[in-house]
Amino acid sequence: MSQTRQDAWSEDEDLLLAETVLRHIREGSTQLMAFEEVGKALSRTAAACGFRWNSLVRKKYEDAIALAKKERKERQNQKRQEKRKNRQAKLKSAVEKPAESEQPMREDRQSITIDDIILYLNDLKQSEARIRQLKAEIEALKSELEKDQKQLEVLASERDQALTNLAELQSEYQTMLSIMDKARKLADGS
Repeated sequence: MSQTRQDAWSEDEDLLLAETVLRHIREGSTQLMAFEEVGKALSRTAAACGFRWNSLVRKKYEDAIALAKKERKERQNQKRQEKRKNRQAKLKSAVEKPAESEQPMREDRQSITIDDIILYLNDLKQSEARIRQLKAEIEALKSELEKDQKQLEVLASERDQALTNLAELQSEYQTMLSIMDKARKLADGS
């Protein structure tokens, strides 16, 4: 049996620990498995690796941990979607496939599980609910658009009225200036 080390950790060992734990997080594995892997590679106990990770190294890699968890979630979602698509395609092909003979149809039915059917129906139900939601949103947007168009018409009318008033004021101002100019000339001439 090999002897476990108890000496100080080097930067390279910390880096190996971090990379291994992050890889296990991304792959959906446990940190304990990562500690065991690193422990074997460095001749240390899994407990020592776990203590080192939790007491010091993890704090340096919080952003990387969040990113690894995000990647794991995306990977899991992608696998679920692929599995769902495969089930749906399998169910759809079985439903749409014309019955050529009784025997092949029975085989297809046996390969489709009740879970496949439930999943397919749930997806249809979600699609229908999403369509209803989108229709409601469209109606709300149409109503909002109509209100905005009415408000635009009111504002355009107010703008036209303001421009008319401005033209009248400018005309009156010009008339007043000409009267003042004539009065000045009369006062200078007397």
